[in-house]
Amino acid sequence: MIEFLKRYLTWWNGATVGTRMFTRKNGTEVGRDAAGNIYYRNEDASRRWVIYNGEVEASKVNADWHGWLHFTWDEPPTASPLPHKPWEKPHTPNMTGTAGAYHPPGSITTPALRPRVTGDYEAWQPE
Repeated sequence: MIEFLKRYLTWWNGATVGTRMFTRKNGTEVGRDAAGNIYYRNEDASRRWVIYNGEVEASKVNADWHGWLHFTWDEPPTASPLPHKPWEKPHTPNMTGTAGAYHPPGSITTPALRPRVTGDYEAWQPE
């Protein structure tokens, strides 16, 4: 019941009822990505959109689908996959604010303690 109310009353917990009704009436499924997002277009292909799997977060869309959504290329990645270099890393969404976020060495959010200052630092003094 709570999940239904979340989806009905908020837009950030998945597609709203209105979006789902519009998609059912006007959308043609084009494909799905590895994250479970579903991509649609309308009959004349003038509109393209995504129904996110779970929380609505734009960084969940990988570069292949992002280009198709923004009309950078006409064919979706399911019809015409983009070539990938062997050194490319797999797509990961923005992890800011999560446990998987990057914390550089020395950051106050890094669990490890900072090394003690060794005395090689000289404070600036105005002249």
